Amino acid sequence: MTQPVILPLWAFVLIVLFAAVTFASHFLFPSVRWFFRKRAERVIARLNERLARPIEPFKLARRYDMIQRLIYDPEVTQAVVAYAQEHDVPENVAFERARNYAREIVPGFSATAYFSIGMRLARFLSNTLYRVRISTFPRQELAQLDPNATIIFVMNHRSNMDYVLVTYLVSRAGALSYAVGEWARVWPLSGLIRMLGAYFIRRRSRGELYRRVLARYVQMATDGGVTQAMFPEGGLSLTGEVRAPRLGLLNYIVSNYRPGGRDVIFIPVGLNYDRVIEDQFLINADKRGVRRFRPPAMTVLRGVASHLWDRVTGRFDGFGTASVGFGDPLELSLFLRDHPDLPADPTEAVAEELMNRVRAVVPVLATPLVARLLLQRPGLSREALLRETTRCLDALHTRQMPLPQRTPEALVDDTLKRLTDRGLIRVTPEAITITDRGGDVLGYYANSIAHHFAPEISSGN
Repeated sequence: MTQPVILPLWAFVLIVLFAAVTFASHFLFPSVRWFFRKRAERVIARLNERLARPIEPFKLARRYDMIQRLIYDPEVTQAVVAYAQEHDVPENVAFERARNYAREIVPGFSATAYFSIGMRLARFLSNTLYRVRISTFPRQELAQLDPNATIIFVMNHRSNMDYVLVTYLVSRAGALSYAVGEWARVWPLSGLIRMLGAYFIRRRSRGELYRRVLARYVQMATDGGVTQAMFPEGGLSLTGEVRAPRLGLLNYIVSNYRPGGRDVIFIPVGLNYDRVIEDQFLINADKRGVRRFRPPAMTVLRGVASHLWDRVTGRFDGFGTASVGFGDPLELSLFLRDHPDLPADPTEAVAEELMNRVRAVVPVLATPLVARLLLQRPGLSREALLRETTRCLDALHTRQMPLPQRTPEALVDDTLKRLTDRGLIRVTPEAITITDRGGDVLGYYANSIAHHFAPEISSGN
């Protein structure tokens, strides 16, 4: 028992390594995890004191636990059995596919990443790229809504900046959970997005098993009170107009609602910009008839380098105004009660009502307004454009929507300079003319506010 044992050096190193790993896994790692868990709990407790909607326990659950709960859900289990029968594969193969879908969808929310990194980055980008204007944020109204209801912000989709802008503006209300498309499933962006609470969806997937896994996750999050944000249009608008809604995610939520259960309150949000960063890519995608508009890597790098150089040389003065409007909330329980004649599946009626409320609060900004007037009245002089702008703004003041806060003179002069610098128009003392490449771009911006104008406003009579 006391005799020495001679071992090769490599064997001794392996024994020490295994011993160290065992010690760490049984004694060190649990203590470290306990330390960080307690630290995170204190951070969340402080955050919940100032948030209008505290972070829900569902969102704080461990990602592994959520995946397990999702794949063993009875409805998912039934979908697994059906998939195995349809494709003639063993059930364990179908179950593993469902597990992969769940891993792909379920986020791993980190309050520290969301409020320390995400919020600061969103604030920095929003305020350095745009003049941010917002109609009165309904913080008080939000606090007066049913505290047990699930809040869902429903928005039009103009730009990828929508995620950043709305996250920044509602940071005092709570932590949002977004549905993010496949464009963000690239390392290391995917890990950060998951920590910020977003969940990935395959917009082109037609498999019933995948749809059932996604539906159950969305329904579980809604039942758990997770504050969410969604774009019913399903993707960026290629034409600039607010498009008809797609019913996928909304159907998951509306069809799962039961009277007497947790209510769902939709808050309409309208977004608009003086300059959409990716406008040329969207316009070109619309011309091609293909929604794939991911720019080449070199194009992105050149654009970023040019932007940084403009900042260093002091030539960058922002992309104009980014504005957000908030509409009247739609409480699902009251909407269904007040419309007893709706069909068994009321999703389409709910979606249409929500998009009407979103359209009503899409902000009217200088660039869309000037673009609309230049397209309607070719050859306007600067003075005539100023008169038309003033008339339109006066007519719109009777409506409850965000409008420009500067004087018509400042709006017109600033917008003409921006459009001229981009080569979209030419300004002479006699008339303003649209260049060959300017027509499509001006049309894209004019479409964003076309729904606000009755014939008598836009005709000039």
